[in-house]
Amino acid sequence: MNRRGLGRATTAFFAAIAVGATIATVPTPATAVPRGFDHVVYWNKVLLDAYRATDLPPTVLSRAGAMMHLALYDTAVSFGASGAPYIAKIGRMPNYNYDRDMNLDAAAVQVLRAVFPTLNFDQAYSNSRVYPPIGEPGPEGYSSSVGETAAQNIINARANDGSANNAAYTPSSTAGQWRPTGSGPAASPNWGSVKPFALTSSSQFRPPLPGGFANIGAMLSSTQYANQVNDVRTKGAVDAPATARNSDQTQLAFFWANDAGGTYKPPGQLFAHTQIVAAQRPTETARLFALVAMAMADVAIAAWDAKYNTSIDLWRPETAIAEPQSDGNAATTPNPNWRPLSVNRSGVRFSPPFPAYISGHASFAGAWAGIMKRYYGTDAVTFTGGTEDPNAAGVTRTFNSFSAAATENAVSRIYLGVHYQWDADGGLSTGEAVANRVFGNYLK
Repeated sequence: MNRRGLGRATTAFFAAIAVGATIATVPTPATAVPRGFDHVVYWNKVLLDAYRATDLPPTVLSRAGAMMHLALYDTAVSFGASGAPYIAKIGRMPNYNYDRDMNLDAAAVQVLRAVFPTLNFDQAYSNSRVYPPIGEPGPEGYSSSVGETAAQNIINARANDGSANNAAYTPSSTAGQWRPTGSGPAASPNWGSVKPFALTSSSQFRPPLPGGFANIGAMLSSTQYANQVNDVRTKGAVDAPATARNSDQTQLAFFWANDAGGTYKPPGQLFAHTQIVAAQRPTETARLFALVAMAMADVAIAAWDAKYNTSIDLWRPETAIAEPQSDGNAATTPNPNWRPLSVNRSGVRFSPPFPAYISGHASFAGAWAGIMKRYYGTDAVTFTGGTEDPNAAGVTRTFNSFSAAATENAVSRIYLGVHYQWDADGGLSTGEAVANRVFGNYLK
């Protein structure tokens, strides 16, 4: 990146993030950028536009978020922000002027270009540089080398982390084991083997098998399994009566979904809620967003380890309910016409294309809430959040604690008909364990 004379534009628009295909950008409503705006939050908004534009699995998106925010964090620490660096503090070369915001912008855009190579971030970068750097240029001009180095450090660190493993998954026809449900082939089947950002291994906080059973036969024949299946069969059906799922429960099911293309997906919704809370309370945004991002990236690895790397790759409720005659459990009655509440933009009922246990939504929510309550020193923070799910347009919901939001997020998947209660419980507990590890050992 050119180190001389960067950031000379004097006007631009804050919401004009303009992330789009390489050939074209996507204009957004124009709002003037205030002087002194938070560049970390700005780039989080750009990140969410990239989420919307790419429609990638939450695994890939969470990794991209962690990489960008850790580069921003190490840049901020190099400019004197409190905290130990994730990789390293970066020194400065003589004879240059170093503007903090210019370097934050350089770090963010360099990582985004690396992790989203099909998108064009030129306009987003131009919009970030709406004010000249602080201070006069040095003899050699202005330098963004701190941000560039922080970005390259994280790119190098993740170069061989296993995220490029695209080996195919072979579904099983065995009762209880996951098989495609019509929404696509297995998504991110090897993600449980990706190198974590903070965990010692992807299995460090691996939960017990569903219900704590030792094998799939014991699980399928149990009363507990039958209760799990029949619970979601009642609450999560598209035609569930109001006595099983009331209007508020239907609303919260869609509020937390964000599975459809064009939305900011589950990690993006939690980033958006982080923006809301950070705007209400004094926040060192570089550290907060880096902690949230790292916890969500690692909990995705842990959750996908539980989904694919154990002896039970648990089938989705719609399969369990349509094929219970093969499970050998007399308490599960077959209903091949059962469909979940979950629906895509085309009106097709669907389940996400990966095993049920543990819930990714619940895992992200548990990790997010675990970081937020530790960062702010209390769980009792009230906030109102929104959604981008097309079935909950304009809906907002208010929560009196981070844990309350996370618990609602987890249970929403049962009302949506795509998860069992033990998926939700396992996800929340795994997320909490990951958050404790991240907060207790990194960016201190």
